[in-house]
Amino acid sequence: MTSSNTRLWRSLTLSEWVLMALLAAANGVLTSGLSWLNKLLHSLGGPMLTSSIVGLYMIYGLLAAYIIRKPGAAMLTYALGAVVQILLGTAYGAWSAIVAALCYGIVIEPLLYLFRYRRYDWPAMLFIGLAAVPIWFVVSAFMFGYIYYETWVLIATLVIRCLSGLALCGALTKLVGDRLAPARAVRPFALGKACREHRG
Repeated sequence: MTSSNTRLWRSLTLSEWVLMALLAAANGVLTSGLSWLNKLLHSLGGPMLTSSIVGLYMIYGLLAAYIIRKPGAAMLTYALGAVVQILLGTAYGAWSAIVAALCYGIVIEPLLYLFRYRRYDWPAMLFIGLAAVPIWFVVSAFMFGYIYYETWVLIATLVIRCLSGLALCGALTKLVGDRLAPARAVRPFALGKACREHRG
């Protein structure tokens, strides 16, 4: 393990690990339900209709990062989420959970780094939610056979997914996070401390 990895693991407190695990577990339960909804939507409207809820699959890792505000929080939460999904059983297989988590993490974590883990305003969160979509879209297009659809269907699907990522990941993370900020349970985390400082 490198010194940077050691610093990362040591920088996270026990309460932060617990929060990440709880969000990953909640996502596992949510994903189990969404997978069946996803199949229903796909039967009704193909990849375009299923893309309308894709942002919900991404929110838990970004929400962890929004609350904890430390390097690695998003990536580690996505990794934990993939493990939980595999243990609970996923309708799309273990590899889909692993690859999706990796695709989200490798986009969101570097963007948070570029923002120095300090910028969590509306433009930043909306941008991150949107930017997390394209890589997994390309990978899933090959994994699930979407690549064989007509070009206009693929373009429409990508646009819908981006809008879902923007609204149901970026915007919803901001809304939920800000709503949780004053709560006693969030006080030990960076979000809670920032809320208290803002209130003066």
